[in-house]
Amino acid sequence: MLLPGPQIMTPSPPTTVREFFSTLADKLDPEAAEGLDVVYQFDLSGVDGGQYQLQIRDGACQVTDGVHPDPHVTLAMSGEDCLRVLNGQLSGTMIAMTGRLRISGDMGLAMQLASLFPSLRP
Repeated sequence: MLLPGPQIMTPSPPTTVREFFSTLADKLDPEAAEGLDVVYQFDLSGVDGGQYQLQIRDGACQVTDGVHPDPHVTLAMSGEDCLRVLNGQLSGTMIAMTGRLRISGDMGLAMQLASLFPSLRP
């Protein structure tokens, strides 16, 4: 009788925004972030909402709860849309064009965000 070998568990995508942000720092491409010193503010509404600061400095990323007093760019959307964008199920460009994503501050930094986390692309 053959016994089954060890089961390989593939990680399932995060199911909450908080869960996703808790793993985001490890997904930063340090080379793409080299020389950056920026703060991204996420203002998320709805059931899975909240405020998160994404600080990128010296090729490292730190995520904290709350509102930064002077972020370089702020991205405001629903928590559900944010999770779907971060999991590669929804295009950030598409929700920006339909008004479901509001960006204030440095638009160039907002556009650069995807290149800092290349493993998140579908």
